[in-house]
Amino acid sequence: QVQLVESGGGLAQAGGSLTLSCTASETIFSVYNMGWFRQAPGKQRELVATITKDGTTTGGIIRYGEAVKGRFTISRDIPKNTVYLQMNTLKPEDTAVYYCNAANRRLGRDYWGQGTRVTVSS
Repeated sequence: QVQLVESGGGLAQAGGSLTLSCTASETIFSVYNMGWFRQAPGKQRELVATITKDGTTTGGIIRYGEAVKGRFTISRDIPKNTVYLQMNTLKPEDTAVYYCNAANRRLGRDYWGQGTRVTVSS
């Protein structure tokens, strides 16, 4: 059972930045696609950013949700088993609980972190 632990959420002002971290309990980046998703109050969970499985720090195909393109960046540190989400030019509509995800559909595995709350004030 893979465990994902997010950190880095908190309160930020509009236009500011935050960096979220997601640390996995084992080495999984060559096996699992990693992603960040978010859920705002009263809304469905939506894709923020994903990166396909790859054993290198710079490899993998990255995809962003339309709402965050050009503002957010997903990256990973292989030795640290950690995926990051750098969030710049934050907007109040970025307020949500952000979840880290590790998935491998072929293996039927799908893991979620506990979520970290981000609140952006105007």
